[in-house]
Amino acid sequence: MSRVLLIDDTPEIAELLTFALRDHGYDVVASGFTGEITTLLDEHQPDALVLDCSAYEMSEALFDSVRADEARATFPIVIISDTPERADVSLRARHADHVLLIPKPFTGSHVARALDELTRAR
Repeated sequence: MSRVLLIDDTPEIAELLTFALRDHGYDVVASGFTGEITTLLDEHQPDALVLDCSAYEMSEALFDSVRADEARATFPIVIISDTPERADVSLRARHADHVLLIPKPFTGSHVARALDELTRAR
């Protein structure tokens, strides 16, 4: 079973997404927005990361924190965004690999399929 770290700044969405991903066979560790993302990654050793923050800048900051560590240069990341065009431009400018963008509105199945794709490729 793959472990996923879910960062979501909306507790109700985090809870629903946690249940949905668990139904798809993922072990989920959920957290609200945090500046300590590398600590959470070290502590829980997930196979992938899901970022769903209400402001894309929050997800972007977390993404940059993860990618700043060379050991996580190819770490699988799913970003959920209500501004997918803006997020796509930002990710392209970063030459982001091993990341999938899911536009809102989304379902747990969308996120699970993205995780499946990223973790299989790894």
